[in-house]
Amino acid sequence: MMNGDNEFSYAMNSLIQIATYISFKVMKIERDLHMMKGDGEYSYAKNSMIQRRAVLATRPILQKAVREVCRDLHPQLMVIADLGCSSGKNTLLFVSEVLNTICESPTSTLNKEESPMEVQFFLNDLHGNDFNHVFQSLEQLEQSTRQECACRGLQPPPYYVAGLPGSFYARLFPCSSVHLFHSSMSVTWLSQVPEHLGCLNEGNVHVGATTQPAVARLYQDQFEKDFSRFLHMRCREIVAGGRMVLTLVGRKREDVFDAGRTTKIFELLSQGLRTLVSEGRLEKEKLDSFNIPVYCPSTEELKQLVQQNGLLHITDIHLFEMDGSPTDESPESADAAVAAAQAAGESMSATLRASTEPLIVSHFVESILEDLFALFARNFTSYIESEDEQSGIFVITMSLEAKH
Repeated sequence: MMNGDNEFSYAMNSLIQIATYISFKVMKIERDLHMMKGDGEYSYAKNSMIQRRAVLATRPILQKAVREVCRDLHPQLMVIADLGCSSGKNTLLFVSEVLNTICESPTSTLNKEESPMEVQFFLNDLHGNDFNHVFQSLEQLEQSTRQECACRGLQPPPYYVAGLPGSFYARLFPCSSVHLFHSSMSVTWLSQVPEHLGCLNEGNVHVGATTQPAVARLYQDQFEKDFSRFLHMRCREIVAGGRMVLTLVGRKREDVFDAGRTTKIFELLSQGLRTLVSEGRLEKEKLDSFNIPVYCPSTEELKQLVQQNGLLHITDIHLFEMDGSPTDESPESADAAVAAAQAAGESMSATLRASTEPLIVSHFVESILEDLFALFARNFTSYIESEDEQSGIFVITMSLEAKH
């Protein structure tokens, strides 16, 4: 038996071990959660068509928010932050859209004798993000922006771009310093794998058909905690009357087990990993302990969390179903349809790999990558060929205003 001092020491050691484990989980996510770098075959820069569609589809809401900031706040220096910016064309597409909107805004003072409004962009992502790729593309952005504005007889505002590494689940800016926050397809990522999940989600990497309700609840709890913290941090940083435009992968219905094609994609990834387990390539325990830190909320969940925050009000919220195909090609014949299904499988495999490879390599081994994503491509092709009606990817966009 242990005496009082020994019991206390044992308890303290246990708590330290638990705290160290939780800290390691968080640090691991911040280290390994990033899109594939560079511009190679499996890079995010070359495999982010779906994310680009989301930026284009939500363009009217972003434009409206930018015009409202110009009209209502009249900032001499507009500070704009893109949270979870990643790298590649999508990052600069956002910057370009903002600049073009400001050019056309009658309240931006660009065509008046007084000093024009200046714009400061902060591009934020985790430390592992490929910021170098972003910075190397800025010269091209400057040239294209000048050309687009010149075609309409307009002058782009003076603007500045800076990278800001760090988690958006923590403070990033001084109090009352940002006029517009933007985030597209990034707040869907959780700050960590849900606490206490362990190996409960047996054979799945996400919320799937065989996931237990208790596991789904853990995912919900983690998202509620993270999104509430996200809003709390931003409310301290945004100016009164400032705007946020947030776009997330979401759900059409309240059923947490049905997020459309997003659910199917993760189920097919799980299926590929289970195949490798059955072939003796992976240990079952490794699969059971691997979970993708992503959650797809419903519009009602988002509304409730914003209401609980109390410092913001929703000016716009839209749910739309986006084409889940990773390419823009449409088949014109039966033979072409077969070829298109195979191409879609390969393209979706590359798209998924661009966003999950670092997490998979950190948990498993790099040697499984080629076989795993080849299995996924074949499974995705079979899914396309066998389903008469395929759901798309549900995306929720909402525009928020900071209360005065």
